[in-house]
Amino acid sequence: AVVSTQSGHYGREHGSCELPKRSSPVSLRWNPHSNGNQVGVASDQHIRLHDLRTMKCTTILDNAHSQTVRDLDFNPNRQYCLVTCGDDCATKFWDTRNCTEPLLSFTNHSHWVWRVRYNLRDQLLLTGGSDSKVVLLNVPSLASETLACEDQEEETKDRMREGVLEEYDKHEDSVYSVAWSTVDPWLFASLSNDGRLVLNKVSKEIKFNIIL
Repeated sequence: AVVSTQSGHYGREHGSCELPKRSSPVSLRWNPHSNGNQVGVASDQHIRLHDLRTMKCTTILDNAHSQTVRDLDFNPNRQYCLVTCGDDCATKFWDTRNCTEPLLSFTNHSHWVWRVRYNLRDQLLLTGGSDSKVVLLNVPSLASETLACEDQEEETKDRMREGVLEEYDKHEDSVYSVAWSTVDPWLFASLSNDGRLVLNKVSKEIKFNIIL
């Protein structure tokens, strides 16, 4: 397998990175940091980070998941924070400077997890899976702005705990894609195998607990 980039001049190839033989890449994400010089590739059970200046693999997350990795996403606000999901039903958070163990891991689906996406408010993430669910995750411990909970009521603390905040079950088939709005940070869409596109909003209760 080859990861290839092209220049804008008549579509000529700018460079290429070879992946291991017989590997099966399934997802690609551009790192918003590092001056745009890094891409992450999900392949089999592994994640490989490639430097586009040298076209070499600089970091490998070997066996990041026990089964196929389906997707990855970079934290938009923290340089070294990466999230992955896969067929082992898990969503995992990594520090790419030390990839021996995930920082956090959640098993928030009962079947394959196809997509994971960070919100610009990076304590919030969406996952979509083959169990027909969309899950809203909360990870304040890894967010760029740590949520202050000291003066909040116990009920609010519990509601904003780390992990699953909401589950959305408006689909009847596998959810293959999720996306946050680029205009409204509380609006998101999900798409399932049966062609159903669903729009949802983060509840006002969760929204106000985050911003107030």
